[in-house]
Amino acid sequence: MRDVLSLGRKDSWEGVHAVVAGFGASGFAAADNLTHLGASVTVLADNATAAQLEKAQLLEILGATVRLHAGATGALPDDVDVLVTSPGFRPDAPLLAQARGRGVPVWGEAELAWRLRDPDHPAPWLCITGTNGKTTTVQMLESILRAAGLRCVAAGNVGLPLTEAVMDPEPYDVLAVELSSFQLHYVDTMAAESAAVLNFAGDHLDWDGGETAMEDYAADKGRIYQGVERACVYNVADPTTERLVRDADVVEGARAIGFTLGIPSVGMVGVVEDLLVDRAFVEERQTSAAELCAIADLASPAPHFVANALAAAALALAHGVSRSAVREGLRTFVPDGHRIAVVRERDDITWVDDSKATNPHAAQSSLLAYEPVVWVAGGLAKGATFDELVQQVKDRLRAVVLIGKDRAIIADALARHAPDVPVIEVTAGETGSVDGADLMGRVVGAAAQVARPGDTVLLAPGCASMDQFTDYAARGDAFAAAVRALT
Repeated sequence: MRDVLSLGRKDSWEGVHAVVAGFGASGFAAADNLTHLGASVTVLADNATAAQLEKAQLLEILGATVRLHAGATGALPDDVDVLVTSPGFRPDAPLLAQARGRGVPVWGEAELAWRLRDPDHPAPWLCITGTNGKTTTVQMLESILRAAGLRCVAAGNVGLPLTEAVMDPEPYDVLAVELSSFQLHYVDTMAAESAAVLNFAGDHLDWDGGETAMEDYAADKGRIYQGVERACVYNVADPTTERLVRDADVVEGARAIGFTLGIPSVGMVGVVEDLLVDRAFVEERQTSAAELCAIADLASPAPHFVANALAAAALALAHGVSRSAVREGLRTFVPDGHRIAVVRERDDITWVDDSKATNPHAAQSSLLAYEPVVWVAGGLAKGATFDELVQQVKDRLRAVVLIGKDRAIIADALARHAPDVPVIEVTAGETGSVDGADLMGRVVGAAAQVARPGDTVLLAPGCASMDQFTDYAARGDAFAAAVRALT
């Protein structure tokens, strides 16, 4: 087995046998670039779409081997030197267990990309993780950095695969990097210039598994702070994020920067009246704060959206971006669809699509932004519970409309903590109709029956969507279409 731990972008990878597990966007990018560097590449995937089959043919023309239906449970080749794994592979997957048992290095795409940076132009990484808000925050950060005139891109768990970003012939000035706990689980040498953990709540515990699932999940999130050079950004309202900063081994001189929806203390960014302000990167921070932008400049005044903006601003300011660029980047930022998107306002009832709220923590953030609420929830709970969520939001619930495989988990929490809130269950079999139109038509109809003037009907499912829809976007599209048909 060849030693690959010292290999980088400008080294010869000839004679290295790299196995890539998984064939999504990051898997293809890893296989393509390793082949380009001269490695012998074998891709193992459980299945492939039509588009992926075309990419498989391209890789095979380039000299790679692609084996479908040989993914997580397949056999690891005897002569493998390194295994690059997709985030979708659980740590206990047989393929990964074989690699660990034989002493084969296991890297995620983030670790591979870090090792493949151009040593002459190593663009710094500004990294973001958290249970919720990662994509919105990294896209806000990208908008700010571009407003500052920097060549940058959102990469990682959103946007461009990291290996493509670092191998671009025209180097980026800086990368805005979203990392999930899955990706962080497999990093080793990666060290961000600055990093943020936005929040921490149980999610994907079915992936981590075991009695220590929450501790393991926190440890994976905390890896983002290891080796940070400039700033560790944390959520003042979430003690776990501050603990992760305290536990991190960082470069001497790195600062801890908190973000808060309240008035910031010295070394923080926060909110004063209706303004986002900086009290961390100004010379007079002991006695004053500098304005970044107004809440009215943002696409949404929802508390979690404001918190995301503060975290993005802190990372950008730590990189040296001006406050005027922060304001311009935040002012011009438009969030992706299915994230607190107002579908329609009619008869003094507001219909909001937050289908991207796929866990209880994200749903709670949405629910706390509106009152009173007819809440549309349910789907695949991924091992999560809803008692804490219901306790926090019960006083603002007009009614709840439940769908999906795990709707009983939410119904039971409502029965325990909000027994007076009306609950309507809408069933359509576990696959619904082809596009979910029939299911969502009845959901929206049920919500319309109980909504009153001044209410918000909020699709914030708190669950994944794959039991009844292709993905959260398809679920949101079906909801929006049903709302427009009704109203």
